[in-house]
Amino acid sequence: MTSTERLQRIFRRVGVEPVTAVPADRDRVVVLANAGWVFDESLIKALSGQPGVALIDETGAVTAVCVTAADAPAAAADPSSMPLKRLTAVELGSAYNSALRKREAPVLERLTADRVRAVEKRLFQGSYKGVTDLVTKYVWPAPARVVTRWCALAGMTPNQVTMIGFILVLAAFGLFWTGHFVLGLICAWIMTFLDTVDGKLARVTLTSSKIGNVFDHGIDLIHPPFWWWAWLVGVQAGPHPLPWEGLFLTIVAGGYVAQRIEEGIFLGRFKLEMHAWRRFDSFFRLITARRNPNLILLTLSVLVGRPDLGLAAVALWTVICFIVHAAQIVQAERAPKGSITSWLAA
Repeated sequence: MTSTERLQRIFRRVGVEPVTAVPADRDRVVVLANAGWVFDESLIKALSGQPGVALIDETGAVTAVCVTAADAPAAAADPSSMPLKRLTAVELGSAYNSALRKREAPVLERLTADRVRAVEKRLFQGSYKGVTDLVTKYVWPAPARVVTRWCALAGMTPNQVTMIGFILVLAAFGLFWTGHFVLGLICAWIMTFLDTVDGKLARVTLTSSKIGNVFDHGIDLIHPPFWWWAWLVGVQAGPHPLPWEGLFLTIVAGGYVAQRIEEGIFLGRFKLEMHAWRRFDSFFRLITARRNPNLILLTLSVLVGRPDLGLAAVALWTVICFIVHAAQIVQAERAPKGSITSWLAA
């Protein structure tokens, strides 16, 4: 995908019609963007609503402008000579990305032949969530960037990657259920890796869709308790069955659902993701009883030959995390009105 093609995709996504000639309506607002730079989608969206503004890079060079059609020819010929309000990427956009829960300047990179890989790396970095679990944050980024690039070059769509992940979800479920924990974990970990790749592929290629988001996030939301249920069934058929089978199932499956409800309560009450509130909350997201941290416990248990202890550890950790999240809600309720904002936005 060329820089021009990327810009055209951005224009369409933010509701700006790509044109190759100046509109006849001289009062019509137009955005002129230099394809010699790579832009974050949020910058073009923000710029399109601010006539009379020029976006500049760190050197002060004008990279894009929003002007009337009457001024477009002059702006195209020499944008630096136009009497426009000059804003940097951070001033035009924001250093805080609430969707990705991180503090980072929007992407605005000059594109030259010798900087292609550096720009690719910056785009991938810009697509990554800031607050997530420890595997996604610290283990997957390097290999995911390589595989995301391969997928983009091969023309794979994010939904195709998600579908492969879904097949692995089913495979892991079946393998856990039948007590084949090692093979099941291999499928599960590959799925978690592809779950990182599909989202990054969608963002860097600007090919995300509502259907794709529902498919991806729906799988992410629903499958973990089914994995824990299947693991319990496999354990009960093995040499070390757990006592109180119903209690364990209630804790690992019901506890997962309860924690997601807690997160929903926090978001509904305070219009902010629970894990983006304070530094502690973002840290705790690294290890809270979600899929990947739980898989670490299960993997360690298989390595020592006691998958039953892994599920017991998941159950205990789920209870602890439920209590922590409940405490977060109580603390937020007691905080002064209007004080619940993300520490990342400070």
